[in-house]
Amino acid sequence: MAIEIPVPAVAPALPKPFKTQLLKWVGNKQRFAHEIVAHLPKDYGTYFEPFLGAGGVMANLQPHRALGSDIYPPLVEIWQALREDPARLNAWYQSRYDRFMTGDRVATYEAIKARYNDTPNGADFLFLCRACYGGVVRFRRKDGYMSTPCGSHPVMKPHKFAERVEMWRARMKGASFACLDYRSAMAQARAGDVIYCDPPYAHSQTILYGAQAFRLEELFAAIAACKARGVRVALSIDGTKKSGDIYCDIAIPEGLFEREILVNMGQSMLKRFQMSGQRMESEAVRDRLLLTY
Repeated sequence: MAIEIPVPAVAPALPKPFKTQLLKWVGNKQRFAHEIVAHLPKDYGTYFEPFLGAGGVMANLQPHRALGSDIYPPLVEIWQALREDPARLNAWYQSRYDRFMTGDRVATYEAIKARYNDTPNGADFLFLCRACYGGVVRFRRKDGYMSTPCGSHPVMKPHKFAERVEMWRARMKGASFACLDYRSAMAQARAGDVIYCDPPYAHSQTILYGAQAFRLEELFAAIAACKARGVRVALSIDGTKKSGDIYCDIAIPEGLFEREILVNMGQSMLKRFQMSGQRMESEAVRDRLLLTY
């Protein structure tokens, strides 16, 4: 049974939002990441984000020391290039953009996608994230093949992308990045550290998030272990308790979390993709932010 604790009468002041995306990623929290950041401790030692994805929460927090991690190697390769060699990141994007703009765009996109599927790599994945339909990277369940077709939207020009790289590098300058299972990343946290978890929703389609396997019960166990050694953990989880036409009753261990806050996430990115880009006024998404402190 989920806990129902009212929001404190005096809500924390919201930091100024940073909404400029570097990567497109389904489930990206960047639009409302400043609301999440407002509820994170200010006195942390190291900030951990073990489901990094597009990094929207970390970019809003601008941590002084952090470890961002994910299980998908091409994604982590992009973040490591941002930290270690941003010029290489810009060159990756520039070369693919130039090829994309000088020929048959769909054919070029499909060629980049085919090369990526043959040998997954950060350079191709970077461009595919920006150019794919709806910004929703989808993977076939049977073999992990990236299947999203080319989008119809204008693709960002390289000089604009380079500006974003510069902004993001400044915001992530305190972070290191690693390809790690969330359990391995969370095991590194010590008393006084803070962890923000944004896992795949328990009832999401498994064609998303790189087709990785995930069990919410195992995450709860990892959070409990962190709490026991003095690590503070914040967890984003589906607040509507609904996925498509299925209402989800997620059993949360009693006593694991001290507070629950609803965060308005706006319109469902995945739902718009499924409805061919139509705006869904009734499909608002609300996340529950569960806090162990």
